[in-house]
Amino acid sequence: MDQINLEAIDTDGAVREAAQEVAGETRMSFLRKGALGAGAALSGGAILSALVPTTALAAGRPPSTFGAGDIGILNFALTLEYLESSFYNEATSHGKITDPKLVQLLRTVTEDENAHVRYLKNALGSHAIKKPRFDFHGIPSDQSKFAATTYVLENTGVHAYLGQAPNIQSGKVLLAAASIVTVEARHAGAIGLYLGKGIAPNGPFDDGLAAARILADVKKTGFLK
Repeated sequence: MDQINLEAIDTDGAVREAAQEVAGETRMSFLRKGALGAGAALSGGAILSALVPTTALAAGRPPSTFGAGDIGILNFALTLEYLESSFYNEATSHGKITDPKLVQLLRTVTEDENAHVRYLKNALGSHAIKKPRFDFHGIPSDQSKFAATTYVLENTGVHAYLGQAPNIQSGKVLLAAASIVTVEARHAGAIGLYLGKGIAPNGPFDDGLAAARILADVKKTGFLK
């Protein structure tokens, strides 16, 4: 049976604390059973639907080529993190970003996205997909195009992680994804503010997008070789 390295996912103290067992069962299980005991005959997905605006949920799972269950979702996330980290690594190596605010942002996102790649690869172990080849067509060396593309990439990450939230089966995997998407959202807010597009372009609630939509948008960029 396919296994995810939950110990690798659980390395962060906050995630580990949140995922600790409560009387022999996880808090996610505890809350779910509590809801059922109260007469709310709802599945985990139905509970989410009751609590989260419908615009935030997307049912479309990643294609089966990414793997089954949570492995497929983590590989889908890893693909996006490969894209982001490669884009920022190229921008960093070329050294053409000179605006002080963008330099600070680039330094942060480069470190964060590379950390996300390491995190997901470690969790997936032998199930991790290989890194695709990318061609960014010189964009990481053009400051204005770099900023505009960063805005798209970071907001795409937010939509992708949020879209998969109701499909994740493991509580620990869900917490790990949540710990990443909050960072992606901070990146998106920072570049949005820099570009004058606002911190929260979608208003008080973000949209979750299906994997097929995300992958189609990535393909349209022409970055995948």
